[in-house]
Amino acid sequence: MSVTRRRHRHHDAPDTTADFRRLAALPGGPEHDALRDRVVCAWLPMAHRLAARYRNRGESLDDLRQVAALALVKAVDGFDPGRGGAFESYAVPTITGEVRRHFRDHAWMLRVPRRTQELRGRVRGVYRELAQSGAEPSAEAIAARTDLRTDEVREGLSALHAYAALSLDAELAPGAPGERLTLADTLGAPDRELDTVVDREAVRPLIEELPERERRILYLRFFRGMTQTRIAEECGISQMHVSRLLTETCSRIRHRALSGAG
Repeated sequence: MSVTRRRHRHHDAPDTTADFRRLAALPGGPEHDALRDRVVCAWLPMAHRLAARYRNRGESLDDLRQVAALALVKAVDGFDPGRGGAFESYAVPTITGEVRRHFRDHAWMLRVPRRTQELRGRVRGVYRELAQSGAEPSAEAIAARTDLRTDEVREGLSALHAYAALSLDAELAPGAPGERLTLADTLGAPDRELDTVVDREAVRPLIEELPERERRILYLRFFRGMTQTRIAEECGISQMHVSRLLTETCSRIRHRALSGAG
């Protein structure tokens, strides 16, 4: 196989023009497969170099090299030397496209639509350039530089930080002296009251139908937290009477709520 170097745009691009012509003329078989493998091996250093451009972006270099190698095989199989173009011009966009597609499909921590990812790529560079002045770039300023609509810019900006996740232990701007504030400290906690919303709404009309005294006893017991003795003093009845009214009233409301009666 002839792999002598010629002048190429990429310094590690071998000259395999004659090999591709021979490969196109050979029928399928061991000789064809052996020549194909040699061509792939000749271009593999360039494929690995292209993959290395995307290192330190959350994916291991070995994985990126594997993606680039598979893309190279795809390019070798799909290249037609009869069209007159150079394999280098065909292989480079094929390999870089596959590596970028790998990031788009596998490396995002949050699932973002492809259209939004493309908008993110268009606004990211302009955003960083304008942000160097110290002020937060407006959507209108970015739109003027990218020929995008302001709503498209906002969509792209919304995905700027979706590529990687931030740890809940990440420390935020300091608060009071000596205070350590993390992202987890800014998150809300589960609201236990949400579990009772349906029950509250179910019994609300039933409570409203109760006589005034029963409503007041329920209010004092369950909303004011008063003891039966205190309620008895408040209402001028015995504690035993309060206990009986609470039991009967709660039982009646429970029965009507469960039976669906309004």
